[in-house]
Amino acid sequence: MTHHNLTIEAFVKLGDFLRTFCEFITSDNNSEHLNHKWTARFKTEIEMAQHYNGWFSEENCIHAFQEWGNLLTRENLEAWCENYNLTINKEKVVALIMAGNIPLVGFHDLLCVLVTGNKALVKLSSNDQKLIPLLIDYVNSIEPYFEGRVTFTKEKLEHYDAVIATGSNNTARYFKYYFGKKPHIIRKNRNSVAVLNGKESGEELTALGEDIFRYFGLGCRSVSKIFIPNDYNIDTFFKAMFPHNDIINHNKYANNYDYNKAVYLMSEFKILDNGFLILKEEKSYGSPIASLFYEHYNNSEELKAKLKLEEDNIQCIVSSGFIDNEISFGQTQKPSLSDYADGIDTVNFLLRTS
Repeated sequence: MTHHNLTIEAFVKLGDFLRTFCEFITSDNNSEHLNHKWTARFKTEIEMAQHYNGWFSEENCIHAFQEWGNLLTRENLEAWCENYNLTINKEKVVALIMAGNIPLVGFHDLLCVLVTGNKALVKLSSNDQKLIPLLIDYVNSIEPYFEGRVTFTKEKLEHYDAVIATGSNNTARYFKYYFGKKPHIIRKNRNSVAVLNGKESGEELTALGEDIFRYFGLGCRSVSKIFIPNDYNIDTFFKAMFPHNDIINHNKYANNYDYNKAVYLMSEFKILDNGFLILKEEKSYGSPIASLFYEHYNNSEELKAKLKLEEDNIQCIVSSGFIDNEISFGQTQKPSLSDYADGIDTVNFLLRTS
């Protein structure tokens, strides 16, 4: 078997396991999987994840596993790989510096490295030390070919041929300085926005709540700002958000809500508030946790031009019939295998780097 076929077989099995595991853990069914060593280990790691990082709630960890389970099917993997000539790859070691803002956020980069036949040297974020090694341990257990193809390190990165590094705007400057002489992809902060026209159904707006609140809004694909027409009735938006009000029961989220609300009020900013989400009129994109920025617009074409000019700051645009490559309401945290961060084709980069 070629490395390509071995990779697909192994990750199809991982996908099967993740779907079965999530079905088991989200149901009341105490099935035969309870005694399965991997089920027990995944369950333990999810429980432990919250202790290491309070933002990694059980619900969000399971959601991340479920989404990867849905992606890792034979049909999806083969359709994705068919877009490339994987035989042109020259094996190399790729250093991956991962973010840790949401569960499994760096897993797509790792999958790209492995599916192209390369080796990975991984520096995990201190916020996500457990979940990605867990998936790789599972893959190693079902396919010995992968033993030694992924190395996790806490030491200084050495002996690598290319770099994919994800961080903030500040760390990006540091990454550029240290890794700029090697072939690289260096990612900075991005945020996602939604464009409303006032004609959305209640269901669409409630689905938008998934884009806003999933992972507590910590992902680059999380909607942190909405653009609304001048005559928009904000009560319609708040009413549609109400099904997501349970989020205020999460301690870290509630603390951020209280803190940011106090800061805004002391600064005498005009805010709108529904008890679990603060709306603030703001030109910039990166709203704090429990806050959502909004901006009015007069003209769709002018807004399209503005978003085009600022595309380097934007990961996703959620809308309905507004722009090409828009994402439907509720779908930002369900990217496909070919939805590459910052629009840079990671597989193509790896294949063309010798």
